[in-house]
Amino acid sequence: MIARSVTIEGHVQGVWFRDWTVQAARAIGVSGWVRNRSHGAVEVYVMGEADLVECLIDRLHEGSPASRVDRIDVREAELQPVDGFTRRGSG
Repeated sequence: MIARSVTIEGHVQGVWFRDWTVQAARAIGVSGWVRNRSHGAVEVYVMGEADLVECLIDRLHEGSPASRVDRIDVREAELQPVDGFTRRGSG
């Protein structure tokens, strides 16, 4: 199991990006959460088997159909007690 903290910048708020991320993460089979950030980015915490985490990160590069992803920052993160994948309030 690995965990990553991912920040996505671009036109990613108000374009169904969070709900799209929840659907993609659940389909892939990883746990974590997604939320908007006050500075216009989206933050994702994802944990699971390494190949599945990388699969979601690859999907995040594509983004939702209406989004435009300009930059993604991926960092190692500590494992958290998270079950399933949820959408959180803005942070």
